[in-house]
Amino acid sequence: MTDTSSSIHHAAAGGFAVSADLYARGRPQYPDEVSRWLRDDIGLQPGRTVIDLGAGSGKFTGYLLRTGASVIAVEPVPQMLEKLALAWPDAARYHGTAEAIPVPDNSVDAVVCAQSFHWFANAAALTEVHRVLRPGGRLGLIWNVRDASAEWVKRLTAIIDPYEGDTPRYARGDWKRAFPFAGFGPMRTAHFPHRHTGTAEDVIVNRIRSTSFIAALPADEEAGVVAKVRSLIDATPELKGRDVVTMPYVTDAYSMTKAAS
Repeated sequence: MTDTSSSIHHAAAGGFAVSADLYARGRPQYPDEVSRWLRDDIGLQPGRTVIDLGAGSGKFTGYLLRTGASVIAVEPVPQMLEKLALAWPDAARYHGTAEAIPVPDNSVDAVVCAQSFHWFANAAALTEVHRVLRPGGRLGLIWNVRDASAEWVKRLTAIIDPYEGDTPRYARGDWKRAFPFAGFGPMRTAHFPHRHTGTAEDVIVNRIRSTSFIAALPADEEAGVVAKVRSLIDATPELKGRDVVTMPYVTDAYSMTKAAS
């Protein structure tokens, strides 16, 4: 097995290794519109093959499988890959990184990065994605983003942001610097409103605890963050004492096509 640890950001390598269970419980699913996006923008259907790149615990893998396409999950964190194997045994699984995708040249019809591209938004990764895609193949990037138009969500973000350090994050927008990239056509965009509903412990507390740079904190610091989050819940009328709460999200999706040779 290739050693991929040196190419993984320390927050991902440490945080996701210890928070695989929290990730599975605290992260939201995706809106229904994603099925149409996968069909129309990414071109997935029976007979096609797609790589779930940076697949994590498999939060997005099921959406790919439901298109009827063959799915190859690629993930560098072993604890995440173990969770994915339990949830989606029909997906092929490989330990690997975006800079070293373990499949042959021109062998897949699509590569989809769900909540992951900001970790490897570099020329080496895009060169590798271009290598494995067939001509006319699609690259899809998708993220669920907390909707900070809600005041309490804005306050929640203010609790965790001071801990981010140099951790790559979608919201910062640095990933966009990787584009345009030679060999790919123009980027198409789509945006879908979304909600995550459940207990406050999962929707809010476990969501924050699953954040890579929070999960990687020393235990006492992480406990301090969790205490602040729970204080926010207790101080917010629409959250305090509720059996079910809702976190508002927006799902941002991007796609582009590999140029024909």
